[in-house]
Amino acid sequence: MSELDAYRSLYIAESRENHENIVKNLLALESDASDEAIAEIFRSAHSLKGMSASMDFKGMERLCHAMEDVFQEIRNGNMAITHALMDTLLSASDAMEAMLDDIEAGGPGIPQDLDDLVDGLKNWIGRKTEVLPEGDFSQAYGGMGDGAVQGEPSPIGEEALGENHYRITLCMSDQCDNRNLRAMIILQNLEELGRIERVVPDRAIVEDGEFDGRFTVEIASDAGIEAIKTVTSSSDLKEAVIEDLKSPASSPAVVRKASLPTPEKEDERRSPQRSEKVEKGREVKNIRVDISRLDVMMNLVEDLVINRGRITEIAREHQMKDLDETLNMIGRSVSDLQNLMMNIRMIPLNHIFNRFPRTVRDIANREGKEVEFIIEGGDTELDRSVMDGLNDPLLHLIRNAIDHGIERPEIRQAAGKPRKGTLLLSARRDRDNVIITIQDDGKGISAGKVKQKAIERGLISEAEAENLSREEIIDFLFRPGFSTAESITDISGRGVGLDVVRTTIESLKGTIKVESTEGEGSKFELLLPPTMAIVTVMMVRINGRRCAIPVHNVVEVASLEKEYIHTIGGHEAILLRNEVLPLDRLDDMFGRSDRTDILVVLQHQNRKRSIAVDLIEGQQEVVIKPLSSVAGSCRGVSGVTIPGDGEVVPVLDVNALIKET
Repeated sequence: MSELDAYRSLYIAESRENHENIVKNLLALESDASDEAIAEIFRSAHSLKGMSASMDFKGMERLCHAMEDVFQEIRNGNMAITHALMDTLLSASDAMEAMLDDIEAGGPGIPQDLDDLVDGLKNWIGRKTEVLPEGDFSQAYGGMGDGAVQGEPSPIGEEALGENHYRITLCMSDQCDNRNLRAMIILQNLEELGRIERVVPDRAIVEDGEFDGRFTVEIASDAGIEAIKTVTSSSDLKEAVIEDLKSPASSPAVVRKASLPTPEKEDERRSPQRSEKVEKGREVKNIRVDISRLDVMMNLVEDLVINRGRITEIAREHQMKDLDETLNMIGRSVSDLQNLMMNIRMIPLNHIFNRFPRTVRDIANREGKEVEFIIEGGDTELDRSVMDGLNDPLLHLIRNAIDHGIERPEIRQAAGKPRKGTLLLSARRDRDNVIITIQDDGKGISAGKVKQKAIERGLISEAEAENLSREEIIDFLFRPGFSTAESITDISGRGVGLDVVRTTIESLKGTIKVESTEGEGSKFELLLPPTMAIVTVMMVRINGRRCAIPVHNVVEVASLEKEYIHTIGGHEAILLRNEVLPLDRLDDMFGRSDRTDILVVLQHQNRKRSIAVDLIEGQQEVVIKPLSSVAGSCRGVSGVTIPGDGEVVPVLDVNALIKET
């Protein structure tokens, strides 16, 4: 990777954080115009502008500058936050995201309608609008003194008492390219340690690159001098002097100066004469890693898991007892590495949950509805492989909840409900699974309407419909193309997309169920495994051939009693504990076997099926690999795995098998 590519990657990572912060606070600002939200937007827009200028992305710089000007007017109390203004600002934020995508792909990040976007923001400046009811933001922010940080509250006050104050003089290296970008990153790192009170020259000048490489920062922080040393330790700096400014209330003391060691002085810094006593400080504990590197590492760990079993099998086959102790140690190390790698790949659900407030806002406005959107459990973690496929199903369910679930304000009021509907998106851990819930307090699902549609489409007869439970009736919503909407729109009835939702969730090895009370609301519950890469399977043999069954699909194992086998509708079934279960011998996959005397009962959602097997070999933790494009798809097989003996073993797709009943 070239130096320019490295800076581009750094720019994208930092810019996406700033963009996400802008969008989050814009939505918060629409419901509660607070000075804190304005400060956050102003700071993020200013930071993004400075970084874009340093990287010569002129389009992003212009757009951020225009947004900054708008918020300067809002902060001064000259402009009210109206619905129309918010639409303009959100459109600009959408353009920012598209520009970042283009920049990440190697483009210049200049959309064709850039002039229109910038003019659309500038047109708001100078308009005489009613002052915000929450008050004059210029009063909330106070005057901006010389060298003060733009967009931050006036610094030292009574709340600062008890904090330590430092003056940090930084000098950028002569060999440092994009010195303003590096200076901005240092300032952002310092902000995580405390409150920046002053930057000389002014922060805007530093971030715009119009300085000679030397600048001074005054900060109030309790993190300690070692933490400040850590975040200002950079090869881009040739000097960093930290002065501990004693509080006037304390006794006079000599100002301490601490110069960061240069690379040439690294050995001197580690010398035995150095005091072992270190002030308590904040260490840099997080780094950014490209997700492709984690994928490569995960593949290597999976190979280790496979070969660990292979080596163990060879040692057992040749009775090489001397290897037992070493193999046990290797086995523990591989298991620890596997668990560590799985934890590294875990991502908080907030990464996708935070995208939806904007979606809810836009759809609710378009439909003329009032919706309070609540997110809970966003810190619940999922493996990236599961997370990647989750966005579209959640988007379908949220859109349907607003369009078909939550009623218009006047209808809700007439029904004795609050005018504003509630939509809850929550996540929680439940033993080894993650449960995601999308719940609304709307009109619920009409089982009668669903049943009538099913009869009209010929999916079931009227006589059969009378014997169906409410749960079975609602399940028709997941049939392809089934909809209860009276008219088709871009966001239509409950049935639109629900078949896609179920298919996608099942491809993630998860399940979906629905609970709904007519007139009170609906709840969709997604049950997902935290990861799909390494799973526990039951190894069985059918007609002498081995296959694997995911343990979470196995209900029980029982003896296959021939006297309880019956033929119903041309298909074998077995009576097990007063329950009739379809029986499948999987002859088309493994051939006919006359030695089957074991019954394995499988379950997917609320449906069961049984298969006949010859032998149960036990459980194993395996890596499941998808079938290659050369092999194509195979009915009833979700992938393959390679256990210790090196044999390629198919893994049964229980979901597909049960669907055939």
